[in-house]
Amino acid sequence: MVTLDFHPTGRHFLQIPGPSPVPDRILRAMSYPTIDHRGPEFGVLGLRVLKGIQQIFQTKHPVVIYPASGTGAWEAALANTLSPGDQVLMYETGHFASLWQKLATRLGLKTEFLGLPGVEGWRKGVQAHLIEERLKADTGHAIKAVCVVHNETSTGATSNILAVRRAIDAAKHPALLLVDSISGLASAEYKHDEWGVDVTVSGSQKGLMLPPGISFNALSPKAIEASKSAKLPKSFWAWDEIIEMNKTGYWPYTPNTNLLYGLAEACDMLLDPHFGGLQGVFARHQRWAEGVRAAVKAWGLEIQCSEAPSQSPVLTGVIMPEGVDADAVRKLIYERFDLSLGTGLGKVKGRMFRIGHLGDCNDLTLMAALSGCEMGLKLSGVKLAGSGVAAAMDFFAGHPAPVALQKAA
Repeated sequence: MVTLDFHPTGRHFLQIPGPSPVPDRILRAMSYPTIDHRGPEFGVLGLRVLKGIQQIFQTKHPVVIYPASGTGAWEAALANTLSPGDQVLMYETGHFASLWQKLATRLGLKTEFLGLPGVEGWRKGVQAHLIEERLKADTGHAIKAVCVVHNETSTGATSNILAVRRAIDAAKHPALLLVDSISGLASAEYKHDEWGVDVTVSGSQKGLMLPPGISFNALSPKAIEASKSAKLPKSFWAWDEIIEMNKTGYWPYTPNTNLLYGLAEACDMLLDPHFGGLQGVFARHQRWAEGVRAAVKAWGLEIQCSEAPSQSPVLTGVIMPEGVDADAVRKLIYERFDLSLGTGLGKVKGRMFRIGHLGDCNDLTLMAALSGCEMGLKLSGVKLAGSGVAAAMDFFAGHPAPVALQKAA
């Protein structure tokens, strides 16, 4: 058997900001026998998951599902809407915005990377006014698309996508709006249609609580129209054949059947009205985030995202004091307490670590994670101002979950 944990007993605490822990309910659904992907039962499954994922994105328009990682969905969003040499305005909020920009450049697009300078630029969300100013200066409408990250997984900054939409509209610019919500979807509030997004990219391994392996493009009518004249090479990623076959619940290639079982179950869990539906999901993520941030503040440490309104409901980045290697702290915490935390990436590698608080989580899971962090920080010689564990306990005890549990019969 494959060794999944080098520690001898107990459960491993996976508190990275994705892949997130997969609930038993979803694992059981994924264990069902694989069925004929051209048979009548599959058509019923396909229509069910397509309807469910539309509700998660809050859209009435098509959502394309790929058997691929989020990186594949990044490429699909660009390849279906743009042509070689097209100019794209991208905003740098962190490591994943940078990787999307690199991918766009390799596809043959002319990318312009907007953002605040240096490491401090990775401590805030998108500054929509900068996008508006740049688009107003583009009087010839050379820029064909604006690409932003909704929830920057490398920093814990959540950007105001509606503000970006309003900035594009204020500039009276026809550019498409492409958004990466890989780590935001099903955790942070997201409204594809209402916010006027043309393509939203997402993946299965974060708020949807699935293993990695499927990804999404949620579309707008404007994006679909743009795809008819886009000239970037594409075959597997092409939307047209997928959208057509999806009308009856099928795909033009062999889909990831067992992950679709899991997706159907995930949609049922996330949309369950007994637990408040999507609004209940968003509320509990905000509450978890506030509890974790109470701990970080009690420790006297800085949060990576310095803008309070932009601090993510999905993860919290914790900056180490000068001279402390965050990766060494993470390593000690893993070895001593069987707890995985997210590493710093790119410009902030070694400067911070990330605590995930998303998906299949609860108060006691987070209390265990914060206890491991606090013990590890002390063992690493980090001087703490106070007990973050005590602060988080006070917060969670004093702020009960907004959805009451069903009483036993």
